[in-house]
Amino acid sequence: MRKIENYVMGQWVACNGVEYVARNAVTGEVIGEVSSAGLDYAEILEYGRRVGGPALRAMTFRERGQMLKNLALYLTERKEIFYELSYATGATRADSWIDIEGGIGNLFSYASLRRQFPDKPYHVDGQTVNLSKGGTFIGHHIMVPRRGVAVHINAFNFPVWGMLEKIAVNLLAGVPAVVKPSEYTSYLTELVVRHIIDSAILPEGSLQLVTGLGRGILDHVRNQDVVTFTGSAATGKKLKALPHIVEESIPFNLEADSLNASVLGTTVKPDDPEFEIFIKEIHREITVKAGQKCTAVRRIIVPEHLVEPVERALADRLRSTRIGNPKAEGVRMGALAAHIQVDRLKKNLEILAREQEVVFDGSKELQLVEADPSRGAFVQPIIFRNNNPFKNTAVHEVEPFGPVSTIMPYKTLEEAVALVGLGKGSLVTSIITNDDKEATHFTLEAAHLNGRILVLNRRCAKESTGHGSPMPMLTHGGPGRAGGGEEMGGVRGVMHYLQRTAIQGHPDTITEITQIYQPGASRPEAEPHLFRQYFEDLKVGDTVYTHKHTVTEADIVNFANVSGDNFYAHMDATSLEGTLFERRVAHGYFILSKAAGLFVDPKKGPVLLNYGIEECRFTKPVYPGTTIGVKLTVKEKISQEKRSPDDIARGIVKFYVDVYDDTGESVAVATILTMVKKRNQS
Repeated sequence: MRKIENYVMGQWVACNGVEYVARNAVTGEVIGEVSSAGLDYAEILEYGRRVGGPALRAMTFRERGQMLKNLALYLTERKEIFYELSYATGATRADSWIDIEGGIGNLFSYASLRRQFPDKPYHVDGQTVNLSKGGTFIGHHIMVPRRGVAVHINAFNFPVWGMLEKIAVNLLAGVPAVVKPSEYTSYLTELVVRHIIDSAILPEGSLQLVTGLGRGILDHVRNQDVVTFTGSAATGKKLKALPHIVEESIPFNLEADSLNASVLGTTVKPDDPEFEIFIKEIHREITVKAGQKCTAVRRIIVPEHLVEPVERALADRLRSTRIGNPKAEGVRMGALAAHIQVDRLKKNLEILAREQEVVFDGSKELQLVEADPSRGAFVQPIIFRNNNPFKNTAVHEVEPFGPVSTIMPYKTLEEAVALVGLGKGSLVTSIITNDDKEATHFTLEAAHLNGRILVLNRRCAKESTGHGSPMPMLTHGGPGRAGGGEEMGGVRGVMHYLQRTAIQGHPDTITEITQIYQPGASRPEAEPHLFRQYFEDLKVGDTVYTHKHTVTEADIVNFANVSGDNFYAHMDATSLEGTLFERRVAHGYFILSKAAGLFVDPKKGPVLLNYGIEECRFTKPVYPGTTIGVKLTVKEKISQEKRSPDDIARGIVKFYVDVYDDTGESVAVATILTMVKKRNQS
């Protein structure tokens, strides 16, 4: 029988013994034996720290992001191989799309974030903090990769997405990973990892895989490591409370299955588009992945006068759903991912049935398509109704992890919020309403109970990603029962794998450490002019000191004529009483424009274009007769990759523009962004 192997310390390992026999969720046929018995987790984690960590930390954010992009492209070319095996998890093609291409999409998303980080192995965070009167002592923050490993313990329902959405973040941060998927579906994770390893895109040691139970994998984590867990709240809390996890202050992100809700707004009528949107969304959450999503809707919260219309409409839609072999034509819902999940679900259904009425039982109304219920892990959709959800509270405590949900009534929007709160914290709640005031009230009252709130209506439904779809650039997690954790979230997610450290010192020192010019640092005069230098030749801190210009009333009038800006403070000296100005003041944008005229070297050279301004401030009024000059300083350099072999090799240079007056005080400061050609075009 085939062994589902582990990839550890640079090799594929088939462990002795059998911890789990993986079976096809549709046919019951054996796929392989799973075991991680005997693995030396202390050595595995140390291998990641010793081999993978240094290799990733030697790369810049830009290089790590390009690595993720290359991996995403590589896996996309092979996705059909993954789809074919994914059917064995009971997933339909649409289900697998979420898992496989959704996971690959996370790689693409995090690859794109490379442009929001510096072309360095570390990140400079926030703004300079002045710590002294004379400006010779300042502070800043840098963020460096943690020198440990990310241990990801993932759930069975998304064997591909669960891995890729997490490693995309830690790899961009420069931290290696050890992934332990659920043994139930680890055979699909193993297949994807085999292709990742074969690609040789990731440095060795940056990704290891444990396919079995992984008992003892957390016994050897240390304070530089990060642990993430996705699964049941009970198991996650036990692991999070392990003594050495607490003792070592190890970051532990818990994302637990929660009792998510969807609320139909009070203003919705049965013939409104929102009513149909609501029914479609609930139906999708029940049938996609056979309801096996941590974000699935478990509680359907409806105005009391709409309970019966919702019940009828939802039942009608479920009756039209083809359920069975996910390879069969037209099948919309497949099986649970493993036979053991059927037994667990049945136990929870028994608990819920004691307090609630079954209003739709698919097992009595629907026939499986091309599937044998005695061999596959099939469960038909079940809808309960709870007429007194404030008294019969099992629905707020027990999660049936399958195609099951409960309809419950509410009288006021405050009651709806209270019902949401009885779940003690959710990953997501949606409200379907076209009344923006109602949406605002609900969102502000329920936000503290949720990691995400989706507002759906006719204006956004067509393009909405849906209740159950966490997005890479938004945070995923939730308070209370949902685990109290947070992952993804774009740049925010990357920060979880970085150590933020405050640094203090002289501006020259902080400039050298950050490779970003800090106000107060030395400004050696550039030779030749900065606009005559290629990207490689520019040095942070080098400065052009310009000629000076005395501002006149004619300047102000001419700029007003050209720009059309006739604001009274510039044009009407009789209207200045009660203002901050003593007399007519020059336009701030004239000052900035004149500064450009002073610092620009007009001849053709390495500077290709100016494409933006950041952090522009006008700090002091400039009156006619004031003489201004400019200090143009190289603030930061960011290399760019070539988009094609014929593309111009270039980088982005941020120049710090300091416009000062005849007293030496700054009157305007700005950061301009220029694209500068590289000397080396290879």
